[in-house]
Amino acid sequence: MNVIHRRHSVRQFQDKPVEDPLIKAILDAANKAPSAHNQQSWRFIVVRGEKKHQLAQLVVDRSSGFPKPSSSILRMAARSISNAPVVIAVVNTGILINHGTELFKIEKEKAKDFFRTMEIQSSAAAAENLLIAATSLGLGSVWLGILFLIKDDVLSFFGESKGEFMAVIPVGYPLKEGEGPKKKSLEYVVRYI
Repeated sequence: MNVIHRRHSVRQFQDKPVEDPLIKAILDAANKAPSAHNQQSWRFIVVRGEKKHQLAQLVVDRSSGFPKPSSSILRMAARSISNAPVVIAVVNTGILINHGTELFKIEKEKAKDFFRTMEIQSSAAAAENLLIAATSLGLGSVWLGILFLIKDDVLSFFGESKGEFMAVIPVGYPLKEGEGPKKKSLEYVVRYI
């Protein structure tokens, strides 16, 4: 519970590499996430060095095609990518979407949204495990949701087919200690019936 309460988004990192055993531990935690029918329809892509800087440049280049608020947030995401020693992407494989109708004998038209949602939920659970594991190991991370605006370009950059879900998560040692924003009180977000 302490780790969950300490976890918050970190966008600036020390110029210090993250050791391979820590990356492996984070990936193992992500891979232990619950997944729909245990299909584990995710893939993790670890990006470092020149490839990471190319990804940041791709985000900057694509940001100019968006209105100012989105463009600004995309450029901020590019700075986090560039500043982090490692970036981990979580992408869907599409296995459940493509084969769910065969597994469950459901009509393709009715099933597409169902299996798409299940695959997104599974990969989101893996991404959250990754974020919590990073915090538990003294690392900072941030889920760059804004990159969904250019997901096809980013997936193509990774050599992945177009997918339904993508998370790009810079990881590193936080530049400074901090806390996340205050959360709403439970009385505003919980309803008992």
